Amino acid sequence: SLVDVMKNYMANRSFSRGIEQLTADASMVFVGNTSKSVSYMLKHANLFYDLPDRYQDTAFLDRIHYYIPGWEVSIIRNEMFTSEFGFIVDYLAQVFKIQRFQDYSDLYRKYFELDNSLSTRDKEGINKTVSGLLKIIFPHREAEKKEIEEILVFAIEGRKRIKSEIYKIDPTFDPVKFHYKDLETGSIVGVNTNEEKRYPIFFVHREEEKSETENRVLVNSSEKGIGLSFERAKGKRDPNKIHFTIMENQTGISYRKLFGKYLKNAKKIEIIDPYIRKVYQIRNLVEFIEVVLSQKEEGEEVDIHLITDYGDMNRTEIENHLRELQDNLINVDINFTFEFATKHKIHARSIQADTGWKILLDRGLDIFQRYNYGLFAIESVSQEARFCKAFEITYLKADRKK
Repeated sequence: SLVDVMKNYMANRSFSRGIEQLTADASMVFVGNTSKSVSYMLKHANLFYDLPDRYQDTAFLDRIHYYIPGWEVSIIRNEMFTSEFGFIVDYLAQVFKIQRFQDYSDLYRKYFELDNSLSTRDKEGINKTVSGLLKIIFPHREAEKKEIEEILVFAIEGRKRIKSEIYKIDPTFDPVKFHYKDLETGSIVGVNTNEEKRYPIFFVHREEEKSETENRVLVNSSEKGIGLSFERAKGKRDPNKIHFTIMENQTGISYRKLFGKYLKNAKKIEIIDPYIRKVYQIRNLVEFIEVVLSQKEEGEEVDIHLITDYGDMNRTEIENHLRELQDNLINVDINFTFEFATKHKIHARSIQADTGWKILLDRGLDIFQRYNYGLFAIESVSQEARFCKAFEITYLKADRKK
C-alpha cells in the first residue's frame, strides 16, 4: 500500500520503482484541516482523528518528526506583508539547498542533553527540527543559550505531540520522558504542549503520566479545573509565593482566572503599568475592572489607582480616555484615579491589593496576542478564546496590617 511505501521511504530513504530500488533525500510534509475542535479530538480520539484509517498506522506516524498545531497559526492578514525589501524565493531556495546537508544540532548539545529514555526516532525528530530552525534563524551559528533553549523546547513539544497521540492508538509503545538536562546547572526540565496545559484531564491516560502528574503543581485559581499551567514541584512549596509561566499561543487564560481569587473583597487596588496608553491597552484595563466588580461585595466601593506613563504618545489624548473611563465607573462603585509617572521611568509592572497579595506581571495586562475584534468573533468577548503572549506571573503574599 501507499502507506507502506512511505513508511519504508521515511525510515530508509529508499523506494521501489518497478524492479529498481531507488534512494532519495526529499522530505515529506502533510497539510490538512481538522473537522473537530482540539478538545473534542483529545477527549474522543486523538489529534490524528481526520486521517484515513490506513494512515493511522503507528509505525508510520512514529516516523513523523513534528506535528505543527495549525490551530495556533494566525490567518494571514494584509499587515503581515512587509513593505521593505525581501529575498526572492528562488534565491532563498538556493540558500536552503546549500544548507541542506549541514547539521546545526551540535549547537544545542553544548548546553543541553536529551533524556536517555527517548527513542532513536524521538531524538532524530528533535535534532532535525532544531537543526532546521537554527539554519533559518541563526545561519551564522551564533546564538545565545536562551535562544537555543527556546528552539529546543519548541522541537521537543512538536515531537511529544506525536508520541502522546500514538500512545492513545497503541499503548504498547515504550513510555518515554520528554525532558532535557541543562548541562550547566544540572537541572532536569520537562516539556509540555499547550494542549496539556489547557486540557490536562485528557492526558492522564497512562499510569506513568498519572504518577508524573502527581509530582506537578497545578496552579490554583478562582475557578475549578482550569489547568493554567504545570510546574514541577521542587522541595516544599511556599504558599506565600506562587510562580508560573504561560507559553506563547496558550489559550484558556483569562483575567478572572489569573486575578479573581486574589482580589476577592478588595477595597483598594493599585496598578503599576507604564503601557496602559493605547486604546486596546485601556480596553484591557476595562476588562480587568470587570473582574474586580465580579469579586467585590455588593454595596461596597473599591478604590483603583493606576500609575502609568504616556511615553512618546499624546498625553492629553490618553488623559481624556482615562477620564472618560473614570466617569463611566462612578455608577458601579469604582473610584478610579490615575497618575502619570513623570518624575521617574517605571519598568516593573504589578497589581497590589489590600487583600495582602501583590501580583508581579512581566507583561502587565497586555498578555493577549492581537485577535479578531469583529462583531461576531468569540475572541472579542471571551478572553479564554484568545492566544496569549509568553509571560510569567508571580503572586506574593504579605501580612495585612491590622
